[in-house]
Amino acid sequence: MTAHPYRAWSPASFTFPLPEGHRFPAYKYEGVRQLLLSHLPVLDTPALGWAEAARLHDPHWLRRWRRGEISAAEERAFGLPWSTGVVERARRAAGGSLAALHDALKVGWGANLAGGTHHAFADRAEGFCLLNDAALLTRHALDSGLAGRVAVLDLDVHQGNGTAALLAGEARAFTLSVHGERNYPFRKERSSLDLGLGDGVTDAEYLNVLRAQVLPALEAFHPDLLLYLAGVDVLAGDRFGRFALTLAGVRERNRMVLRWAKAADIPVVTMMAGGYNKDHALTVEAHASVVLDALDVLG
Repeated sequence: MTAHPYRAWSPASFTFPLPEGHRFPAYKYEGVRQLLLSHLPVLDTPALGWAEAARLHDPHWLRRWRRGEISAAEERAFGLPWSTGVVERARRAAGGSLAALHDALKVGWGANLAGGTHHAFADRAEGFCLLNDAALLTRHALDSGLAGRVAVLDLDVHQGNGTAALLAGEARAFTLSVHGERNYPFRKERSSLDLGLGDGVTDAEYLNVLRAQVLPALEAFHPDLLLYLAGVDVLAGDRFGRFALTLAGVRERNRMVLRWAKAADIPVVTMMAGGYNKDHALTVEAHASVVLDALDVLG
């Protein structure tokens, strides 16, 4: 293992029951952990405290989820069957992002091998997302004086609707979402900047959007912390994405973002976000590549 100050956080050890054949890609978390173990230390994520979760999420709603006092409709919107394990796993995923935030502020980059749960609202769980880690990190950093201006760059194929809603009106936060305009969620929220793209987007088209619109917008905002949701559901063959990027395109995307952050001397937190490719090995490789690209660019 090359000597460097970096480490990653993973909730792979914290599993929860799923029905046979469920579409949630539980396999990828252990797969990414295993692939990266020879490159950097991978630690078990701590659980996010309930008081920390209540910075943004409704305390009564959190209490109902802790107790399992939720409706069938709420469970359907969440997309996962309720269990004590799934609630604990959500706390572990968000706790990993908070741990990665403190790593980023200390050494310039922190990595959570999960998280990016951008569909969670203050009192509503959607799309496998119970606790919104990007919004929670933003609130934590701003309230604690750890950062004065936070940019959330969401490159998952689905709009970060929960993040946009939770941080609306916060002038010190900039939410930027590049997503499929015709994809889930079908009712979009308003981010600081939304770039909705059509189906079938290729590497060249996508990277041009980053070059021409995303990086200039980040530059104009002048953040002192960047939260990067590095979703790989932009890849061709993703079950829930409609884009057509290659792995090479995704890796160039990552390097463009990371090179910009390095040049601007801005600490970065990377979170996995979505990835549901029909090719499971490609999902794992693509998620792991975000960390490998960070080690290459930042190391």
